[in-house]
Amino acid sequence: MKIHPDVIGVQSVQAYGQGWVQVAGQRIANSLVMASSGERFAWNCSHFTELTAEHFAQLAALETEIVIFGSGEKLRFPAPHLTHALIEKQIGLESMDTQAACRTYNILAGEGRHVALALLLEN
Repeated sequence: MKIHPDVIGVQSVQAYGQGWVQVAGQRIANSLVMASSGERFAWNCSHFTELTAEHFAQLAALETEIVIFGSGEKLRFPAPHLTHALIEKQIGLESMDTQAACRTYNILAGEGRHVALALLLEN
């Protein structure tokens, strides 16, 4: 049974592994943000403990419906005081490990949802 299209009309994660993802044929090993609307930029954070409110303010500026946060190899949740900018704009935040975040983003983006993916890729 086919439940989603074979081709996604927006940028998506094509492959992933420990500490890297592939987007548009490019292997990326640094933290990044990408949105179904086409934005993609480096997210200047290399470890979970370095996350600040400014990192989440960058995500809020994208004004998406939801942000999928890939917290690395294991599931971790950012402290609530860091995500205040998202709460103010009523943008949902879902935390999951990086692999689950990539899959979830691809599904939501493929459905035409206005979604962003924030991946913490720790080296």
